[in-house]
Amino acid sequence: MKSTEEIHKLLVDQFGEETLEYKPDEKVDPWIVVAAGKIQEVAKFLRDETGLRFDSLMCLSGVHYEKEEQLGVTYHLASTSEKHKLTLKVLMPQEDAQVQSVEQIWKTADWHEREAFDMFGIRFEGHPDHRRILCPDDWEGYPLRKDYKVQEFYRGMKVEY
Repeated sequence: MKSTEEIHKLLVDQFGEETLEYKPDEKVDPWIVVAAGKIQEVAKFLRDETGLRFDSLMCLSGVHYEKEEQLGVTYHLASTSEKHKLTLKVLMPQEDAQVQSVEQIWKTADWHEREAFDMFGIRFEGHPDHRRILCPDDWEGYPLRKDYKVQEFYRGMKVEY
Protein backbone atom coordinates (compact mmCIF):
# COMPACT_ATOMS: atom_id res chain seq x y z
CA MET A 1 0.00 0.00 0.00
CA LYS A 2 1.52 3.32 -1.13
CA SER A 3 0.87 6.76 0.34
CA THR A 4 -0.19 9.76 -1.75
CA GLU A 5 3.28 11.25 -1.26
CA GLU A 6 4.96 8.07 -2.57
CA ILE A 7 2.62 7.97 -5.57
CA HIS A 8 3.34 11.65 -6.25
CA LYS A 9 7.08 10.90 -6.37
CA LEU A 10 6.47 8.07 -8.87
CA LEU A 11 4.35 10.38 -11.02
CA VAL A 12 6.95 13.17 -10.95
CA ASP A 13 9.61 10.68 -12.08
CA GLN A 14 7.34 9.63 -14.95
CA PHE A 15 5.78 12.97 -16.01
CA GLY A 16 7.90 15.76 -14.54
CA GLU A 17 7.39 18.36 -11.86
CA GLU A 18 5.42 20.80 -14.08
CA THR A 19 2.57 18.31 -14.56
CA LEU A 20 1.87 17.59 -10.90
CA GLU A 21 1.60 19.30 -7.55
CA TYR A 22 1.34 17.52 -4.20
CA LYS A 23 -1.15 19.03 -1.73
CA PRO A 24 -0.94 17.60 1.78
CA ASP A 25 -3.89 18.58 3.92
CA GLU A 26 -4.36 18.08 7.63
CA LYS A 27 -8.18 18.06 7.59
CA VAL A 28 -8.85 15.75 4.65
CA ASP A 29 -6.86 13.28 2.57
CA PRO A 30 -3.94 14.72 0.59
CA TRP A 31 -4.35 15.07 -3.16
CA ILE A 32 -2.34 15.59 -6.31
CA VAL A 33 -3.13 18.38 -8.77
CA VAL A 34 -2.64 17.27 -12.40
CA ALA A 35 -2.41 19.55 -15.44
CA ALA A 36 -5.64 19.34 -17.48
CA GLY A 37 -3.76 18.34 -20.63
CA LYS A 38 -2.08 15.41 -18.87
CA ILE A 39 -4.92 13.77 -16.91
CA GLN A 40 -5.56 11.05 -19.49
CA GLU A 41 -1.89 10.05 -19.65
CA VAL A 42 -1.53 10.13 -15.85
CA ALA A 43 -4.76 8.15 -15.36
CA LYS A 44 -3.65 5.44 -17.80
CA PHE A 45 -0.30 5.16 -16.01
CA LEU A 46 -2.04 4.90 -12.61
CA ARG A 47 -4.33 2.16 -13.91
CA ASP A 48 -1.66 0.09 -15.69
CA GLU A 49 1.52 0.51 -13.62
CA THR A 50 2.60 -2.50 -11.56
CA GLY A 51 2.38 -1.63 -7.88
CA LEU A 52 -0.29 1.02 -8.46
CA ARG A 53 -3.13 -0.66 -10.42
CA PHE A 54 -5.84 1.95 -9.80
CA ASP A 55 -8.60 -0.13 -11.35
CA SER A 56 -11.55 1.77 -9.86
CA LEU A 57 -12.74 5.31 -10.41
CA MET A 58 -14.97 5.60 -7.36
CA CYS A 59 -16.17 9.11 -8.08
CA LEU A 60 -15.56 12.02 -10.42
CA SER A 61 -17.02 15.36 -9.35
CA GLY A 62 -17.16 18.85 -10.77
CA VAL A 63 -16.34 21.76 -8.46
CA HIS A 64 -16.78 25.53 -8.81
CA TYR A 65 -14.14 27.66 -7.08
CA GLU A 66 -15.97 30.97 -7.47
CA LYS A 67 -13.43 33.19 -5.71
CA GLU A 68 -10.60 31.90 -7.91
CA GLU A 69 -12.84 31.94 -11.02
CA GLN A 70 -11.91 28.31 -11.66
CA LEU A 71 -13.69 25.05 -12.21
CA GLY A 72 -12.23 21.74 -11.19
CA VAL A 73 -12.67 18.01 -11.49
CA THR A 74 -11.90 15.75 -8.54
CA TYR A 75 -11.13 12.07 -9.17
CA HIS A 76 -11.30 9.51 -6.33
CA LEU A 77 -9.40 6.37 -7.29
CA ALA A 78 -8.91 3.00 -5.61
CA SER A 79 -6.82 -0.07 -6.24
CA THR A 80 -8.58 -3.27 -5.24
CA SER A 81 -5.43 -5.38 -5.58
CA GLU A 82 -2.95 -2.98 -3.93
CA LYS A 83 -5.39 -1.66 -1.29
CA HIS A 84 -4.59 2.02 -1.68
CA LYS A 85 -6.56 5.08 -2.73
CA LEU A 86 -5.76 8.40 -4.33
CA THR A 87 -7.40 11.76 -4.97
CA LEU A 88 -6.51 13.75 -8.08
CA LYS A 89 -7.68 17.24 -8.98
CA VAL A 90 -7.61 19.17 -12.23
CA LEU A 91 -8.16 22.94 -12.18
CA MET A 92 -9.08 25.08 -15.17
CA PRO A 93 -10.26 28.62 -15.91
CA GLN A 94 -14.00 29.07 -15.51
CA GLU A 95 -14.29 30.66 -18.95
CA ASP A 96 -12.53 27.81 -20.80
CA ALA A 97 -13.30 24.70 -18.74
CA GLN A 98 -11.91 21.81 -20.78
CA VAL A 99 -10.19 18.62 -19.69
CA GLN A 100 -9.42 15.29 -21.31
CA SER A 101 -11.98 12.52 -20.82
CA VAL A 102 -10.94 9.45 -18.80
CA GLU A 103 -13.96 7.45 -19.99
CA GLN A 104 -11.69 5.25 -22.14
CA ILE A 105 -9.67 4.36 -19.02
CA TRP A 106 -12.51 3.87 -16.53
CA LYS A 107 -15.96 3.32 -18.06
CA THR A 108 -17.51 4.60 -14.83
CA ALA A 109 -16.45 8.09 -15.94
CA ASP A 110 -19.09 8.09 -18.69
CA TRP A 111 -22.02 9.33 -16.62
CA HIS A 112 -19.86 11.19 -14.09
CA GLU A 113 -18.34 13.33 -16.86
CA ARG A 114 -21.75 13.97 -18.39
CA GLU A 115 -23.05 15.11 -15.00
CA ALA A 116 -20.06 17.45 -14.50
CA PHE A 117 -20.73 18.88 -17.96
CA ASP A 118 -24.46 19.27 -17.28
CA MET A 119 -24.11 20.84 -13.83
CA PHE A 120 -20.88 22.87 -14.24
CA GLY A 121 -20.27 23.28 -17.99
CA ILE A 122 -16.95 21.39 -17.97
CA ARG A 123 -16.13 20.03 -21.46
CA PHE A 124 -14.54 16.56 -21.54
CA GLU A 125 -12.47 16.25 -24.72
CA GLY A 126 -12.87 12.87 -26.37
CA HIS A 127 -16.01 11.84 -24.48
CA PRO A 128 -18.10 9.55 -26.76
CA ASP A 129 -21.53 10.95 -25.73
CA HIS A 130 -21.02 14.52 -24.56
CA ARG A 131 -24.53 15.76 -23.81
CA ARG A 132 -26.62 16.72 -20.81
CA ILE A 133 -27.74 13.89 -18.55
CA LEU A 134 -29.98 15.55 -15.91
CA CYS A 135 -31.28 18.77 -17.47
CA PRO A 136 -33.11 19.07 -20.80
CA ASP A 137 -30.84 19.76 -23.79
CA ASP A 138 -32.12 23.34 -24.09
CA TRP A 139 -31.67 24.23 -20.40
CA GLU A 140 -29.87 27.54 -19.84
CA GLY A 141 -26.82 27.60 -17.59
CA TYR A 142 -25.18 25.17 -15.21
CA PRO A 143 -27.15 24.67 -11.97
CA LEU A 144 -24.29 23.78 -9.60
CA ARG A 145 -22.12 26.79 -10.38
CA LYS A 146 -22.18 29.20 -7.48
CA ASP A 147 -23.09 32.11 -9.78
CA TYR A 148 -26.06 30.27 -11.37
CA LYS A 149 -29.26 32.25 -11.72
CA VAL A 150 -32.44 30.15 -11.94
CA GLN A 151 -34.36 31.03 -15.07
CA GLU A 152 -37.80 32.41 -14.36
CA PHE A 153 -39.53 30.46 -17.14
CA TYR A 154 -38.76 27.29 -19.07
CA ARG A 155 -40.79 26.63 -22.24
CA GLY A 156 -43.44 29.06 -21.05
CA MET A 157 -43.82 27.45 -17.61
CA LYS A 158 -42.85 29.19 -14.40
CA VAL A 159 -39.83 27.57 -12.78
CA GLU A 160 -40.54 27.03 -9.09
CA TYR A 161 -37.48 27.15 -6.87
